[in-house]
Amino acid sequence: MNAQDTGPVACDTDALNALLRNELAAVETYGVALGTFDKLPAAADLSRLREEHRRAVAALRERVARAGGVPADGSGVWGTFGSAEEVGPAAVLAALRQCERHGENEYAAVLDNPAVDPGCKDLIRSELLPRARSHVVDLDRLLAGAA
Repeated sequence: MNAQDTGPVACDTDALNALLRNELAAVETYGVALGTFDKLPAAADLSRLREEHRRAVAALRERVARAGGVPADGSGVWGTFGSAEEVGPAAVLAALRQCERHGENEYAAVLDNPAVDPGCKDLIRSELLPRARSHVVDLDRLLAGAA
């Protein structure tokens, strides 16, 4: 651990907490989606995506705490949809994809925020934003299979 890692870093914890709330909402939304895809092939992929959002939650919580803030514990609003039986698997996947695109935009906006320190921006550039982009690709693939 170097000296940078031992103390608080100057960072816009409000911006990071907004991202954290979005990630918490993603975990919850994927949990709902998984309940509707219980016996469908997409369940394994959706479970993996939810786990990746859980890792993002952990990383963002750690960054907020390192910056001297209190990590958010409640989620923001992500997508709502009925069960796959009510609206169909394709509609659920499309809603998830739309939410992932929103997440991409939120991460990109934080990269333009001068109050967010370079270390946080590196995490977003190297891990969180590419992961959100790959989720869109994964959901596009699942949508193609659901059609």
